[in-house]
Amino acid sequence: MNPRTVHLTAIGGVGMTSLAGLLVALGHRVRGSDLDVYPPASDQLAALGVPVARGYAAENLTPRPDLLVMGNAIRMDNPEAVEARRRGIPTLSMPEALEMLVLPERTPLVVAGTHGKTTSSSFLAWLLETAGRKPGWFIGGAPLDLPAGYHLGDGAEFVLEGDEYDSAYFDKGPKFLHYRPAGVVLTSVEFDHADIYRDLDHVKSSFARLLVLLPDAAPLAVSAEFPHAVEVARSSGRGFATFSASGEADWYADDLTDGPDGLRFVLHGPGEQIAIRSPLLGRMNVRNLVGVAVLARLLQVPATAVQRAAETFHGVRRRQQIVVDGDVTLIDDFAHHPTAIDGTLAAVRDRYPGRRVWALFDPRSNTTRRRIFQQQIADALSGADVVRIGPVDRADQLASDDRFSPEDACARISERGRQARSAADHERLADGVLDEARPGDVIVVMSNGAFGGVLARLEAGLAT
Repeated sequence: MNPRTVHLTAIGGVGMTSLAGLLVALGHRVRGSDLDVYPPASDQLAALGVPVARGYAAENLTPRPDLLVMGNAIRMDNPEAVEARRRGIPTLSMPEALEMLVLPERTPLVVAGTHGKTTSSSFLAWLLETAGRKPGWFIGGAPLDLPAGYHLGDGAEFVLEGDEYDSAYFDKGPKFLHYRPAGVVLTSVEFDHADIYRDLDHVKSSFARLLVLLPDAAPLAVSAEFPHAVEVARSSGRGFATFSASGEADWYADDLTDGPDGLRFVLHGPGEQIAIRSPLLGRMNVRNLVGVAVLARLLQVPATAVQRAAETFHGVRRRQQIVVDGDVTLIDDFAHHPTAIDGTLAAVRDRYPGRRVWALFDPRSNTTRRRIFQQQIADALSGADVVRIGPVDRADQLASDDRFSPEDACARISERGRQARSAADHERLADGVLDEARPGDVIVVMSNGAFGGVLARLEAGLAT
């Protein structure tokens, strides 16, 4: 492929920064623009030698690029979008750019689902790397064992985290529809992303469209623990293997223990048993490991490579990541859906039996800001002994009858005998936790964003 000049509008996003790295590795000339770019993205782009213009302006497209790639936060009235249309500059969404420039002549392996796809795709990339297959990958997170969330790789396989979120203002389909799947792990299907999906049926239809793209002979592993995932797979009319963290599936985990030394279980599949050890915690991660192991075995990756990879895989930043391990343990987690909250708190309970568990929750995502999961979030948070809920992000943009109520959630949690309070601001929340925490406590911070600096404030306070 001849080198091209590619301009990335909204280059500071995680996915766009990773795309820039892949394009540089392919020999393209890359530049970009954004309102602001912060570390680690700014450091990564500087190391790549990618110039970044601050702010969006028509003149950023001079000299004229061969291609323009637009992040999905960009609206059609953005000055660069307007200028690109006026000048007829070919414009792609980020997943389209991957499809056109990165995936040809590769074997794309897509990990999709409402939950667990970042951890699962990271483990799949690590497993293939450990097995010596030299994969490429594109992951929407920061794997702890890999040098970055992206890598071009020299082998045939290319691992992609299959995001169901929309692609661009001109491309409203989910990103994974551009990924040419040659193998899929479907981790789960539940309602989420209330800003773009009408209801559960709408969500299911997107995953169904993904499976239509999968060749008949390609491997498909589907979690038996999520009925809607199985329903989507069955409706595709194709064959698939089911997996579970405990029984009732083609592949399942048995003899599970979770202790200070990590997870231990036996993976049972047709005609084989594989003993697995892992430093990760919780049943939800057993499910993630099992789903990837199933796809790997269907791809003829040796069982010994699966064992070796599981034992040396430490997960992903912000997914049950222990950031302080002292008298008080502080854990950073991305959970922002009741199923994920419940799974994370259950995992913490198993790993730290008998200790007081705190759950600090940030109602920030476009789903959790709304009342859609009002009761379910409260019930999931009741898995902790002490609960603190921060202010609803961008609360003024929602009508009161549509907005999640921290106060109502705390009342419901308190009815279950837990201590629960809402906080009017993030600083007060963090300072209150530091005042009340005692040796032996485990504090879990759950947010898909910055949570107003709560984690950083706690980390600094607990380190003193």
